[in-house]
Amino acid sequence: LAHLQGRAALMPYFTIGYPTLQTSFEIIRAIAESGADLIELGMPFSDPLADGPTIQYSTQVALQNGVTLGICLNFVRELRQSGLATPLLLMGYYNPIYSYGEERFIYEAVENGAQGLIIPDLPPDEAAEMRQVCERVHLAMVHLIAPTTPPERIRFIAERSQGFIYVVSVTGVTGARQSLPLELVDFIKEVRALTSLPLALGFGVSTAEQAATFGRWVDGVIVGSALIDRVKRSDNPVEAAAGFVRELRLAMEDVRSR
Repeated sequence: LAHLQGRAALMPYFTIGYPTLQTSFEIIRAIAESGADLIELGMPFSDPLADGPTIQYSTQVALQNGVTLGICLNFVRELRQSGLATPLLLMGYYNPIYSYGEERFIYEAVENGAQGLIIPDLPPDEAAEMRQVCERVHLAMVHLIAPTTPPERIRFIAERSQGFIYVVSVTGVTGARQSLPLELVDFIKEVRALTSLPLALGFGVSTAEQAATFGRWVDGVIVGSALIDRVKRSDNPVEAAAGFVRELRLAMEDVRSR
């Protein structure tokens, strides 16, 4: 993950199976075509600790639609078979992966076409075995840091994160926010001084203006809840998702060209 033509990468998050499995498939293809540089695919779980109301709602709908971990892996394979080339990261929680079988899950994720994995409730300290398997098959295991993470802990996490570091913009759960704290830039600078890994900012980025502003300071900008909100409010969810991603991408390109 690095700056593309002088701008930060646009990294939308979307839940597999929301509002239906087929519609989510069409949405992922549409946002890839509309300017997403990398896409996080949310694997639904009944107790998503890091997620706010919007993503919790989408995962609950997906679970009611019968989406399982196996279906998520098959979803990635079908996206690749449809010709989608955009890098894909699977984001989910540890319990379903443990139940499925860690090695089995990692090998199938790679075989089906995923490039990375984010497990918010698996601390880096407890991820050594999974990380070794991921390294073996070149699946990037991405870890998260928050504004409350002290410098020595940032170094510890950075040494164990692969691909990039997920910088959580605020304390708390995911969800669109009207504004992001100005001291966030200071925190990003602090992290920059401690690691050479690319940084991707997520949790709370909800507008094109925010994506453009913080895109000046990081290598990637992650937008999830705001995208799902657009889909939820629209009678044409695929076009709503595509239009929002185009809006984000244009703003991020515009700020770099000034």
